[in-house]
Amino acid sequence: QVQLVESGGGLVQAGGSLRLSCAASGSIISLNAMGWYRQAAGKSREFVAIKTNGGSASYADSVKGRFTISRDNAKNTVYLQMNSLKPEDTAVYYCTAHFTLRVYWGQGTQVTVSS
Repeated sequence: QVQLVESGGGLVQAGGSLRLSCAASGSIISLNAMGWYRQAAGKSREFVAIKTNGGSASYADSVKGRFTISRDNAKNTVYLQMNSLKPEDTAVYYCTAHFTLRVYWGQGTQVTVSS
C-alpha cells in the first residue's frame, strides 16, 4: 500500500501563488512518476502535471508557463508551484503516484482563487 499526504492548498487572490506538497510513504520501491490532477466543481477530473523518476515533466496546456512540478526523490515528495493563479484554477488538487500496474491518489486539497 501507498499513502499520499497533500498539503498547501488554500485561498488566494488572482495573480497570486501557492505551493502544493505531497509526500508518499509505504511500498514505493517501484514508483515511476508522481503528478497532479484537479477537479473543479461540476467538471471531470483533469491532468495538470507529471514528473518521472528520470526528470521528464509534462504539463496541461492550461498551466504551462505558470505551474512548475518538482520532486525530491530522497523524500519521495512532489511539489506543484502555482504562479499567476486564475479563478479557473479553482479546484480540488489530487496528488498521484504512478506504478507499473496501479496509480494511487491522494485525498485532495482545495485551491480557491478569488477574482
